[in-house]
Amino acid sequence: MKIKVYDFLADDAITVRQKVFVCEQGFKDEFDNTDKVASHIVMYNENGEPIATCRVFEDRKKGGFIFGRLAVIESYRGMNIGTKMIREAERLVLKMGGMSISLHAQCRVRSFYEKLGYIAYGAIENEEGCPHIWMTKQL
Repeated sequence: MKIKVYDFLADDAITVRQKVFVCEQGFKDEFDNTDKVASHIVMYNENGEPIATCRVFEDRKKGGFIFGRLAVIESYRGMNIGTKMIREAERLVLKMGGMSISLHAQCRVRSFYEKLGYIAYGAIENEEGCPHIWMTKQL
């Protein structure tokens, strides 16, 4: 597996997010202006095909970053790809001088993030009909 970091929304990241969030999960407002300022991480399989992506961008709070849009192609789930993507994002944030990461997790995957050290805070919010909760981790 190979990982690349882009300072723009690469076509490979669009492909993965389109498959997972739009086609599979039915989200309509998947792409936004944040994509223009975020760093995008893409993981590729041994054939050079994109299989996972996520993005990170600086938060308004000094030293804080926001992680999001973690998507793994269905046939690659259960292989610790999500964990590897989060660890790569954490390394990137540390390299950029960040001290913490927050994320807006779908409630159904809250325990996944908790196992990686993220702590939930605030009220559950609805995003396009899907309950989400804010979570954070100090690096």
